[in-house]
Amino acid sequence: MSASLAPECNEVKERYDSCFLKWYSEKFLRGNSTTDECEPLFRDYKSCLTKALEEGGINKMLEEARENNKDNDAENMKKTCKPIGD
Repeated sequence: MSASLAPECNEVKERYDSCFLKWYSEKFLRGNSTTDECEPLFRDYKSCLTKALEEGGINKMLEEARENNKDNDAENMKKTCKPIGD
């Protein structure tokens, strides 16, 4: 499994990854579960990562980049894909 973007979140990411891979392969793919049993671990990882991004100022840079590219995003969302064979 890969390391987290924030080293301080590696442990919680590893717990989530392990849980998710086991749940996905042993339950979801076999049709034995439709709810993600690892959601609480994902929330823990997301919280850790969000905090690290905020402390590093990266979240502000992401917000600025999103704001600066809002028109591009809107234009790209308008594009539609043609069905294969047309």
